Amino acid sequence: MIVIFSFFIAHWYLSLFFQTFFLHRYAAHKAFTMNKTTEKVFFVLTWIFQGSNYLSPFGYGVMHRMHHAFADTEDDPHSPMYDETIWNMMWKTKTIYSSIANKRLIPEKRFTEGVPQWEAFDKFARSWPSRLFWGALYVLVYWQFATVWWLWLLLPIHFLMSPIHGAIINWFAHKYGYRNFEVRDTSKNFLPLDFLMMGESYHNNHHKNGSRANFGGIRWHEIDPTYQVIKVLNKLGIIEIAKQKELTLQNIQKAA
Repeated sequence: MIVIFSFFIAHWYLSLFFQTFFLHRYAAHKAFTMNKTTEKVFFVLTWIFQGSNYLSPFGYGVMHRMHHAFADTEDDPHSPMYDETIWNMMWKTKTIYSSIANKRLIPEKRFTEGVPQWEAFDKFARSWPSRLFWGALYVLVYWQFATVWWLWLLLPIHFLMSPIHGAIINWFAHKYGYRNFEVRDTSKNFLPLDFLMMGESYHNNHHKNGSRANFGGIRWHEIDPTYQVIKVLNKLGIIEIAKQKELTLQNIQKAA
């Protein structure tokens, strides 16, 4: 039982870290820079830790830029205002993401410029043999270590980990929570202490300034775990945080 819970928690947070660190803050927003060799290392690490849920940094980055540009309008790839249920929103998101990643949809240049691409690796990482390999590995872990039947109920979450992470923020963080800033969309800070989504749930802060590496830090309790790692990687010279004017409580337009 301990092995299964440890495996589940590790997969949840490691998959989430590479989604928020590499796909979101780097690929979509360029909150920090890295050289091309390091970029390729993070492509591979994202594949390893997202596994069967691997998301193309190009497909994710472009779609997320569209979300910011069209937030809560009819052109938003995922908005609770235009999707009746979370399932409808997830399916719409999946359809648009796949069209971008497979180059069936050609977005405007402003959405694609500077988004990292490694087409050969993406093609492999998103292939069915790759997804089946990781899926079989997850099943094998449960086969070996699931000591009671109900532990198997966690297995489907491994197959849908990345879409679940996205749905939590794109649905709940546009419906529930508090706002530090008045912005043109419905984004909210979903959790006052983000123990679940590694800083992603400070969604209102993020929509105020999308390129800011630290999603938290506006109120004393808003601690962004991913940003703590970013600071360490910056000090080690692996990445370089983009310099920009810091948001503070003094320039909050309207406190919640």
